[in-house]
Amino acid sequence: MQCIIIARQITGFHANQQEAMFSMEGNLARGADYLFRGARLLTHPALRLFVIVPLLVNVLIFASLLGVAFSFLDRTINDWMAALPGWLAFLEWIIWPLLVVVFGLLAGYTFTALALLIASPFNNLLAEKAEELLTGQPVDALEGPLAALLSVPRAVLRELAKLAYYLPMALLVLVLSFVPGINLAAPLLWFLLGAWMMSIQFVDYPVDNHQLGFAEVKAAVARKRLSSLGFGGLVALCAGIPVINFFVVPAAVVGATLLWCEELREQ
Repeated sequence: MQCIIIARQITGFHANQQEAMFSMEGNLARGADYLFRGARLLTHPALRLFVIVPLLVNVLIFASLLGVAFSFLDRTINDWMAALPGWLAFLEWIIWPLLVVVFGLLAGYTFTALALLIASPFNNLLAEKAEELLTGQPVDALEGPLAALLSVPRAVLRELAKLAYYLPMALLVLVLSFVPGINLAAPLLWFLLGAWMMSIQFVDYPVDNHQLGFAEVKAAVARKRLSSLGFGGLVALCAGIPVINFFVVPAAVVGATLLWCEELREQ
C-alpha cells in the first residue's frame, strides 16, 4: 500500500481524486507506440535537417560518457557485492540485475538530461517542424537555426525548471531505497519516476512551442497518464541501452509531438 501511495505521488496522482489508478485515461501500449512512430518519421524529408543537430549532440555525449559510466557501474556493484555477508551470498543473483536496472535507468536519464540541456533549442525546432508536418498548420514558434540559438538562455532556464521538479522526487525515492521492505520496490519506483519525467521532458517541447508554461506541461501529461507513462517508460528504457540511446532523443521529440497532437492537446 505504501508503494502505491508513493507511486501516485511520483506521477502526480493524489488519493483524493475521484478516479482510481486503474481508471486513469490513456493506453500504455498506445503511448509506447508513439516512440516507434516518432522513430519512423525521422527519415521524412521535411524533418531530416532538423534531426541532425540533436543526433550529433547525443552521439558526442553518450559516446564520451558511456565508458566512464560502465566502469563506475562495474566497480560500484562489485564493491557492494564484496560487502555482503557470506550468508547473504545467495542474493547476489537477485541484487546484480536489480542494481544494473537502477543504475542503467539513472545513467540513461542523466545522460539524456544533459543532451537535452545542450540541444534543447534544436529539439524545440524539431518539435515545431514535426507538428507542422502532422497538422498541416504553421506553429508560431522558432523560425530557423538562428532563432533556436537565440533562444538558448530561455531553453536552459526551462530545462533547469524540469530538473528542479525532478530532484525532490528523486531524493525521496533514493531515501526509500534504503528503507527495509519498501526498498524491494525501489526499481519499480525508479522506473515510474523515470517514465513520468521522460514524458514531461519531451512533451515540454511541443507545449513550449505554443508559449505555454511548465504547469501546462504537467497538466497536459496528466490528462492521459497511461499514454504518457507508456511513452515515457519506453523512452526511459531505451535511454539506458547503448547505441539505441544515440537515437532516442530525436525519436522521442517527434513521438512526444505525436502524443501532444493526438491526445494531450486541449481542442
